[in-house]
Amino acid sequence: MRSLYVRIWLTVVVALALFGFASAWMMQQHFEGERVRAEGVAQERLNAWADLLERTLPGADAPRGEQAMALRDWSMRLRMPMALDDAKGQRLATSDVYARREAEGTAQRAQPVRLDDGRTLWVLRPGLGRGGGALGGAPALLALRMLPDGMGLALLLLLLFMAVAAGAWPVVRRLTRRLEALKLGVEAFGQGALHQRVAEDGQDEVAALGASFNRAATRIEALLRSHQSLLANASHELRSPLARLKMAVSLAEDATPAQRATLRTEIATNIAELDALVEEVLLASRLDASLTIDMTHSVELLGLAAEEAARVDALVQGVELKVQGDERLLRRALRNLLENARRYGGGVGPTSCADAVAGAVAGAVAGADANGGHGAGSDIELSVRRIDAARAEVRVCDRGPGVPEAYRERIFEPFFRLPGHAEREGGVGLGLALVRQIAQRHGGSVRCEAREGGGSCFVLMLPLANV
Repeated sequence: MRSLYVRIWLTVVVALALFGFASAWMMQQHFEGERVRAEGVAQERLNAWADLLERTLPGADAPRGEQAMALRDWSMRLRMPMALDDAKGQRLATSDVYARREAEGTAQRAQPVRLDDGRTLWVLRPGLGRGGGALGGAPALLALRMLPDGMGLALLLLLLFMAVAAGAWPVVRRLTRRLEALKLGVEAFGQGALHQRVAEDGQDEVAALGASFNRAATRIEALLRSHQSLLANASHELRSPLARLKMAVSLAEDATPAQRATLRTEIATNIAELDALVEEVLLASRLDASLTIDMTHSVELLGLAAEEAARVDALVQGVELKVQGDERLLRRALRNLLENARRYGGGVGPTSCADAVAGAVAGAVAGADANGGHGAGSDIELSVRRIDAARAEVRVCDRGPGVPEAYRERIFEPFFRLPGHAEREGGVGLGLALVRQIAQRHGGSVRCEAREGGGSCFVLMLPLANV
């Protein structure tokens, strides 16, 4: 027996049947004890009445009419149907009620009392006639009482069993039908139907299980789709630098020394592009696979921004703020925003001068404004400010051609690049996608806005650290 609903139903039915049998047995024992006690009391009363009647009834040699009149008189006084037979068993007298019961066929349960003179007094006790007895006047219970001993209780128990079985079946079947639907949904999802979801109707544990499955299925589907897209796009992006490497290697054999130097530079550039692509793909995969990140560290946002701004000679201004999160990921987000501004926004080239970094940090900490400090006159500006008691804002602005409004949301999709920018500026389209992933993992967000006077501003919102 493998069907869960059959096992649950049988468990309910058997448990209730056992309870019914136990209850019926206890009731039977109680009723039997009450019956024995009642019969004992009735027998004592009957014997007392018999003694009384024997002393008051006319003797056996009295005229028949006198005996009949006395019997009817006592029957009315005691309100008991009675009959009197002589010593030979011949009927001498009968009360009206007894005669009527005898005609109805209900006088067979009359109790005989043997008198000392040989006569027999028949007494029909109350409760043995129509509508009497311990069962009361209910027709159905009276019908059960008329059955042989034990049969009425067995029939009543059978009816109870059938009622419980019929009532439990739809309840159990409805519960297990929902479990079967959940099972089919899980199997379909496991066979590759990633869009498969199950019903969440109801407010019980089965509905909660269905909701949990749907959330997990949505997460898994998003991860698989993301990985498939990442793999397909990464494969496409790998072809260009690999093709250039292959061509450079094939040309190097017959190239002149000057040409070989140029080819070596080309090979190094392509290798660096491949390395950056692989690094970004791996980071995107790790962020997709990880639901949470280490948020135990407090990061100085302005100092971190100044260090990264020095690489692209950007202007830095703002206030000192601390955010909770992973310093390495936050640094990567700021670097990607600044590199994006430098690549597409038309700033000066990057610098690796240690003095420039130190100057940017010192200028930012000292509160350098737009007209002073390192990077004055740069097309790229970075500002750090507090939005409210819980949020910090990092704004990276450039003076490039800007992003059309229709693309301001799509530029954060993996491998998406504005038309024509791939040919002019390079890149693989993962930088801004990584910024959004990092912001979301830190409980923040990022958006693109138009800059007044031309250009774009990328606004990174992050929650402040609890201090």
